Amino acid sequence: MGRLVRRELRRGFSGPAWMPAAFFLLVVTLVPFAVGPDARLLGQIGGGALWIAALTAALLPVERLVEPDRADGVLDQLLLYGLADESVAAAKIAGHWLAFGPLLLVSALVGALMLRVPADAIPGLLLALGVGSLGLAALAVAVAALTAGLPRSGALAGLLLLPLAIPLLIFGAAASGDTGSGALLLEGATALLLVAGAPFVAGAAIRAGRT
Repeated sequence: MGRLVRRELRRGFSGPAWMPAAFFLLVVTLVPFAVGPDARLLGQIGGGALWIAALTAALLPVERLVEPDRADGVLDQLLLYGLADESVAAAKIAGHWLAFGPLLLVSALVGALMLRVPADAIPGLLLALGVGSLGLAALAVAVAALTAGLPRSGALAGLLLLPLAIPLLIFGAAASGDTGSGALLLEGATALLLVAGAPFVAGAAIRAGRT
């Protein structure tokens, strides 16, 4: 499992790993043009804007998470070596989060400063995004497995991922404003549920793709 995680991490950084972070900052940069330069208003909506940017940025790497390994026969080879599809999916989630999560948090810090988020709210915002990024990584791998091999899989992945991420978005945005509330616990429980369930969904999708 350790070698699989390291492989996914290397794959994440061998490609354009900076693209989700760059797209995140691009979305954040557009927010002041949409709502105006009012610093107070930007600070109020900053947490929600950063969450929407994170959700859209999570869509970018979906097509390269599972489909290349399916097309090259790597998933079949791993099965022959005795690795269950669920284990491979779990390794992909861990490797994807390690490549995606830290860059997202660095981008979120820059984005929070750009949107004039109050300084005392930034730690809570980063904590909520850090927890949420685990759930986003799990969702991305599950959706990637469900859409692998299908035509226009990128667009289909967006249609699947965005509605499934709504609970994470709601609790995460609420936790960003008040870490002492139960919203952070609800967000953590939602992320844990996604991390625990995504390998089984992805594993079932990979097996169905072989038939």
